[in-house]
Amino acid sequence: MKIVIAASEVVPFAKTGGLADVCGALPLELEKEGQAVIIVMPGYKTARNLKQPAVKRLKEGISISRIGKNINVYFIDNDEYFNRDSLYGEPKTGDYQDNLDRFSYFCKRTLELLKELKFAAGIIHCHDWQSALIPIYLKTLYAKDDFYKSSKTIFTIHNIGYQGLFPKQEFPKLGLDWNVFNMEMLEYFDKINILKGGIVFSDLVNTVSETYSKEIQTKQFGFGMEGILNKRRDSVFGIINGLDYSIWDPSRDKTIFKNYSFKRIEDKYVNKEELQKISKLPLKRNVPLLGIVSRLAEQKGFDILSEGIDAICKMDLQLIILGTGDLKYHQILEQMVKKYPKVISLSLKFDDTLAHRIYAGSDIFLMPSKYEPCGLGQMISLRYGTLPLVFKTGGLADTVNEENGFVFDNYSKDELIKTIKKAIKVYKDKIQWNELMLRGMKLNFSWAQSAKRYIELYERAKGK
Repeated sequence: MKIVIAASEVVPFAKTGGLADVCGALPLELEKEGQAVIIVMPGYKTARNLKQPAVKRLKEGISISRIGKNINVYFIDNDEYFNRDSLYGEPKTGDYQDNLDRFSYFCKRTLELLKELKFAAGIIHCHDWQSALIPIYLKTLYAKDDFYKSSKTIFTIHNIGYQGLFPKQEFPKLGLDWNVFNMEMLEYFDKINILKGGIVFSDLVNTVSETYSKEIQTKQFGFGMEGILNKRRDSVFGIINGLDYSIWDPSRDKTIFKNYSFKRIEDKYVNKEELQKISKLPLKRNVPLLGIVSRLAEQKGFDILSEGIDAICKMDLQLIILGTGDLKYHQILEQMVKKYPKVISLSLKFDDTLAHRIYAGSDIFLMPSKYEPCGLGQMISLRYGTLPLVFKTGGLADTVNEENGFVFDNYSKDELIKTIKKAIKVYKDKIQWNELMLRGMKLNFSWAQSAKRYIELYERAKGK
């Protein structure tokens, strides 16, 4: 099967979040399954500056690199649009004002490139709103083009909160007929909604976990798209993201203090002691160490965590937090560090090495997200024998249960505190705790499993 992965970010060329990880890992597994895969993405400055794998100019407006054994990665070059320091906008000024121009150009040029390459794709797999115009263009501008007659589209929603909303006045830039600007297609409260168009025009829609695929069809989690998704519910699916075990494996992770596995579980506590040292926390092996690696935002549960943080810090535990985000949470947590310096350690930054060490050295991984399309943190922590404590939502609900962690299903400060107390109590029962740890470490969330499910979804799309 000929497959195109079209995305606005792909590891190792450009990344702001989990989207890039998915679009870098999934093609590698598809290739292992015997599929013919290419990737198309914007030619950002970050990709040009990469030394390995090298990016070379193929022809005017197109560059090329390679990953895996034989996966060509094509870059849509345009200095005016993509030769910038950031992918989508600047921290101080927000999204780039010309994002509609930038990504409509990317989508159109991607389709033109396929013809130039004579790559007649069976599946064009589009990710998030930045590539959502591809299925729209295929069903409108290219509807009578024989080259695409066998091409089907899958549209993956990684986070439905990001929809690509633009003023109605910009609609002519898309080159589409005004008859698609209506409430059943691209119009949303008199604005252009690119993600909505992707949902409507793609052959199949999927999200990054089964539970999230159902949640986005509800008013609580649908961000206004629940109605259109309900109309397409027979074409909406969920496939959990995979984990790259070549990176996340405590038995060979070079960034942690001492390697270990479920066969050498005692060595995990070397990592705990060293983590306590570098975090300037008392060396207490019998006190549970809770770790957080996260964006500090309401979506990630920091509203209820900040409400309960004073009570949590009074418990018999230690807490290490790594991440950046909303200023109000920075300030609340900094106050707690001053108040409880022997209980809480705070690093307001991104530090990949420290992240690995927190996964390895913590006893409990705290992830109380209000909503979480998939989440990788809980899957990583399970492999590292660090029991996840999560709110029952999205991918967290699909991967964590009472057999491998701690779950609360009422989103509130009180339920979070109650569940932490429960985890502390279980921690004191070393036999039960070790059983939970070992069970979690043996779980398999590899991309190989997810890739097989994607191939099944591609086959379903081709049969439509």
